[in-house]
Amino acid sequence: MAQRQTGLSPLELPGWKTALNWSAALLLAVLFLISGVWKITDAPGAAVRMAEARVPQSLSLLAALTFGVTETLAGAFLLVPRFRRWGAMLAGLLLAAFLIYFAVNYAALRGADCSCFPWLKRVVGPGFFAADGLMLALAVLAGVWSKPPASLRSAVLVCAAVVVFALVSYGVDVTRANGTPAPATVTVDGKPYSLASGRIFLFFFNPQCGHCFDSAKRMAQLHWGDTRVVAVPVDVPQYAGTFLQMTGLNAAITSDFELLRKPLGYTAYPYGVALRNGRRTASVTNFDDPEPAPTLKKLGLVQ
Repeated sequence: MAQRQTGLSPLELPGWKTALNWSAALLLAVLFLISGVWKITDAPGAAVRMAEARVPQSLSLLAALTFGVTETLAGAFLLVPRFRRWGAMLAGLLLAAFLIYFAVNYAALRGADCSCFPWLKRVVGPGFFAADGLMLALAVLAGVWSKPPASLRSAVLVCAAVVVFALVSYGVDVTRANGTPAPATVTVDGKPYSLASGRIFLFFFNPQCGHCFDSAKRMAQLHWGDTRVVAVPVDVPQYAGTFLQMTGLNAAITSDFELLRKPLGYTAYPYGVALRNGRRTASVTNFDDPEPAPTLKKLGLVQ
């Protein structure tokens, strides 16, 4: 009798096909879970990395959370045989989207870190496309010999759990970050400069960054009132003074980047932190025109 078929996979698979299916699914699940959970638990940082990959800054946080949830969901589905085909399809769609996106933006992003996985630097180039092509092949192997999907209700519950986890994680991250004390003083012109009182805006920048330059010129036109601006050069601090002169931004300059970066959650320039009486009240990561003016006004830093 002909072997009964269900979907893409027979009811009984040869041992080598089962082993290959499980191996592909487990490897891909680990990769997607690491990438997805990383984005979920550090959504602000992932948003900055998204912006560096040419995602519009206004959409970068939403993109970070969306990709984090989708990647985590794909990884979780790949681990469960009855959901595996859905997980493989989800992973395949994500990988295809990544390949198309980076191919379209290859000229601008060539040599840049794609920021896909923590602790692993993946540079956009031929090797990047080969690696993602290999992962796409794993998705096909994980899906084509998997069982037919079942229990849609359970899958929806898993999806809801991942979404709730992402929202709670982001809320905890924001709540924990706000109220963090800044160092009491930094060094400005060789002397201690207090950060412990009043309203202060710390502007992390690179004097050779065009985006930072345009942002500083827009901020130079704002009415800061009694808010003090402290410029924190991330690189080449010797050019910070020239940078401020050319942009017209009135700010004190501190070279204490290493002292400030960790407690204030620095991820990538341009980056801003609002302080009130020595404690962090908000981070500013969107510097696309007309920002950061609207955000600074909401925070009460400018008039």
